[in-house]
Amino acid sequence: MAATTKTSGGNNAYHNFHNDFAHVKDVNERRRLALAEVDRAPFGWYHVRAVVVAGVGFFTDSYDIFTVSLLTLMLGVVYYPGVGKMPTTSDTAIKLATSAGTVIGQLGFGALADVVGRKRMYGLELIMIIFATLAQALTSSSPSIDIIGVIIFWRVLQGIGIGGDYPLSSIITSEFATTKWRGAMMGAVFAMQGLGQLCAAFVMLFLTLGFKSSLETSTELKTCTGGCAEAVDKMWRVLIGFGAVPGCIALYYRLTIPETPRYTFDVKLDVEKAEGDAEAYLKGKSGATPDDLARATAQKQANEEMKVQKASWSDFFRHYSKLKNAKLLAGTALSWCFLDIAYYGVSLNNAVILEVIGYSTKNATNTYEILYNTAVGNLIIVLAGAVPGYWVTVFTVDTIGRKPIQLAGFTILTILFVVMGFAYFHISANGLLAIFVLAQFFFNFGPNSTTFIVPGECFPTRYRSTSHGISAAMGKIGSIIGQGAIAPLRTRGATTDNPNPWMDHVLEIYALFMLLGIGSSTLIPETKRKTLEELAGDDEEYYVSNNTAAAGGVLPTVEEARAPAAGAAGAAGASGSRDEIEKHQA
Repeated sequence: MAATTKTSGGNNAYHNFHNDFAHVKDVNERRRLALAEVDRAPFGWYHVRAVVVAGVGFFTDSYDIFTVSLLTLMLGVVYYPGVGKMPTTSDTAIKLATSAGTVIGQLGFGALADVVGRKRMYGLELIMIIFATLAQALTSSSPSIDIIGVIIFWRVLQGIGIGGDYPLSSIITSEFATTKWRGAMMGAVFAMQGLGQLCAAFVMLFLTLGFKSSLETSTELKTCTGGCAEAVDKMWRVLIGFGAVPGCIALYYRLTIPETPRYTFDVKLDVEKAEGDAEAYLKGKSGATPDDLARATAQKQANEEMKVQKASWSDFFRHYSKLKNAKLLAGTALSWCFLDIAYYGVSLNNAVILEVIGYSTKNATNTYEILYNTAVGNLIIVLAGAVPGYWVTVFTVDTIGRKPIQLAGFTILTILFVVMGFAYFHISANGLLAIFVLAQFFFNFGPNSTTFIVPGECFPTRYRSTSHGISAAMGKIGSIIGQGAIAPLRTRGATTDNPNPWMDHVLEIYALFMLLGIGSSTLIPETKRKTLEELAGDDEEYYVSNNTAAAGGVLPTVEEARAPAAGAAGAAGASGSRDEIEKHQA
């Protein structure tokens, strides 16, 4: 291969990868050394940018998902006058709509990101979310169309976009992250969910305060008509529509983020572009524009020499027919499924649970006080439980490790749900609220965070997004089970005096699934402080070059490969032999 033309760019802190490794002729070595630079790069603003760009999407996702309990509460007031609440079937259908769409988005976007690339898909899911959110806020009923059906339609479409965000944000963050702080970066992206929930609670609180005079005209939800109902109708539209604002802010940055070097190396086999994209990422640019001739030459060589397994249906089934790989996928998918059965069964019914335990309705004399107590109760749950839990994970996941946090979280949640379930009628409303807040903390300082992080790390590049999408989709199937099959059981045998007689048994069922989560967590590996290639087994299976084998399997370090590409040192760098490099340097 002809000598590669050097390019401009780079500085003392962040080297120009292209120039650093231009003298290394073996494409396998160039790949390994360039990825080592990404893995060991000092934490900087480019990492913060990646976390913020990915995190704003999760902020939006969480806001849209968790406003649904407030949405159904207010729709019941506006569209069911005299009753003040929606039928359980309609309430459940709206909550399930987003999860159903999310399953489609996770599987579809997850697979497409492995086929056409992360960059090409990133941003499209956010456009879907923004469009569906605004359309939902402008929805109304007519003589021929019921508003419940229209909202379900838009929430399914919104869910497809939200689903696409899970594998894309996770994979892009993990493939750009430094090995040392990869868990913290991925955890910080996911922690934006907590801030999204917090924002939803604040928006609801401010809206309630803003319409206080109108809401105080009715003594209870079912008598909220006229000006009171009009105020609530405005409230839910603003609450939902506000969810599009952060998405609009982040859209430009998502559309201009560079392709991950790992995808360009391992799937596209485009060595020159991958090295340039790595450099562009560290410099905060949207991508590289390498010399076309050098790029074509390197890509031709990579197709001939690069030791990378190509993705295909036959290879996919071959890969997961191995017991080790099948157990890994089962561990990530089942853990996420068991978690979401309880997590979404509880979290999407915050307003109902606050009512059931008497927090939102106790001593409330009018509609304003009921909605105000609901907003404050959500704030307490999120501020005291969810937000701290997410950020404790961020600060500890790279020291304690993913697996211990997940196992401990499932164990503590099992105990908490057992206590809530079996002692339900013996604990005061404030006591139940305290345990409920504690459960929210250990959901997030526990499996809710780690089930997102681990699937983004432990699979090979060619199937990383697909596998994360499968794991996440199993989680949303679990949430559908939790919301659609288990949560409605709380009304079994309901009477006017006791509308939720089975609430204790529902909590006991959730305890069982937390126990099952302990078992599935034993199937996942510990991923902290390991490179993505090491976790996928790629270094052993695919990425041993012919030159390295000839040199006795000795690989040069990054610093050694950076030796000037002149004279004997340059020849040593091309050979890939550490012994020869040391001999010539001496």
